[in-house]
Amino acid sequence: MELKACGDRAILLDCADLDEALAWHAALSPRVEAVLGARTVLLRGEPAALRSLLVETRPAASDTARPSDQAQPSDAVRIPVTYDGPDIAEVATLTGLTTAEVVAAHTGRPWTVAFAGFAPGFAYLTGGDPRLHVPRRDSPRSRVEPGAVGLAGEFSGVYPRASPGGWQLIGRTAVPLWDLDREPPALLTPGATVWFEPVQSGEAR
Repeated sequence: MELKACGDRAILLDCADLDEALAWHAALSPRVEAVLGARTVLLRGEPAALRSLLVETRPAASDTARPSDQAQPSDAVRIPVTYDGPDIAEVATLTGLTTAEVVAAHTGRPWTVAFAGFAPGFAYLTGGDPRLHVPRRDSPRSRVEPGAVGLAGEFSGVYPRASPGGWQLIGRTAVPLWDLDREPPALLTPGATVWFEPVQSGEAR
């Protein structure tokens, strides 16, 4: 882990991977304002105090624990998905799976919201089946419809609104990811457990 200065009121922890970032975030977030990224943790506060805190903090191995395949807490978020995305056949080719096996892999274990970004309501979900690790598209789309469910690297995500995007799209949902009349507006918040559920076309409500 490498420390980098971020102005006079923050420092950045540049970690080796997501698991290390998750461990540091879990250890530090109860004590200081911490914002998690894919491989970083931004700490806000007086830099000298933050560095002292880091010296006395050692993330435990358990801080990187992710839900087991059977974990289905009562407050888990369930998202119904119609798996008819334009890239699902390409994902099957890249992974060596059939399209049915792609769906089974995506729905067969829980995902965890690691962090949010890109757009309001967009969450980066991790902890899914490692067979689904696929690269982003070579050519991003100029428009991805809201509700599109995609894969990129080790992450899955759902587009909360229409926007450009380069993720591999495997399905769609009608569940609103961002609603200003809801508290909090984002359906998926860091640390939440998410299960995707396959439905037939027209049933993803």
